[in-house]
Amino acid sequence: MAAKLKKGDKVVVLTGKDKGKQGEISAVFPKENKAVVDGVNIAIRHQRQTQTSQGGRVAKAMPIDLSNLALLDKNGKATRVGFRVEDGKKVRFAKTTGDVI
Repeated sequence: MAAKLKKGDKVVVLTGKDKGKQGEISAVFPKENKAVVDGVNIAIRHQRQTQTSQGGRVAKAMPIDLSNLALLDKNGKATRVGFRVEDGKKVRFAKTTGDVI
């Protein structure tokens, strides 16, 4: 199955503690059906000090389920993603505007 959301997409969170927040996908885990979004689902992780980095409490973006994310269209609104064939290539498009992503 083709991926509806990919790395670099601008998304908005639909549910949960970060509802309404927007960000860019930095990593996708298709087998787990999750993605890491910059600035969303932040957790504090304790990191041990090494010779190269200072230890302490580090804020880290944790994975969030893909079903809780929606792509942002050119108008800045949440949209669903569809697929269609244009010029022999399969492309993603925004369902609200019909524009190719």
